[in-house]
Amino acid sequence: MEKFDTFNSKVIPVDLDNVDTDMIIPAQHLKSVSKEGFGEHLFSNLRQMYPDFILNRPEYSTGQILLSKSNFGCGSSREHAAWAIQQYGIKAVVCSSFGDIFFNNSAKNGLLLITLPEETINKWLALSLADSTLTMNINLEHQTISFAGETFSFNYDEFRKHCLLKGLDDLDYLLSQTADISAYESTRSI
Repeated sequence: MEKFDTFNSKVIPVDLDNVDTDMIIPAQHLKSVSKEGFGEHLFSNLRQMYPDFILNRPEYSTGQILLSKSNFGCGSSREHAAWAIQQYGIKAVVCSSFGDIFFNNSAKNGLLLITLPEETINKWLALSLADSTLTMNINLEHQTISFAGETFSFNYDEFRKHCLLKGLDDLDYLLSQTADISAYESTRSI
């Protein structure tokens, strides 16, 4: 997994509530047994139905931060949704709330999800839709996010933060603890 560093990026504003996992990666693209090749299908149904959908607009194509409304990633459990977002080049998603299963799948796959108040999200969506050149800064180590002259702190699970900063998935973390595990096991009798 890639280490997560502080970064600046343009924002991809998806001004929708209740973006479900089928909207993120439609079911017809889930036939692959590989983890690769999903990024090109991110929001493919919306991109086909609406020529002016945000991902069809070149001024937003280089964004690495997706900004959306509430209940992002709701719906069926689909790890492919996190894969598609990451493979498109997005490193973080900022919303007012997330679907629980999507949140856990994303964290385990190294996609940073940040929750902010709904009024902040709505304001930032309006600003980013009005000016595609605005950039956002995310500092995971200090747990701050800055956009359009405002800076907010955000909460993030310490274990997940550690893993993202070090580039560790759950198995990598477990393997990094081998010495401690062996020491503990040596004190136990079977």
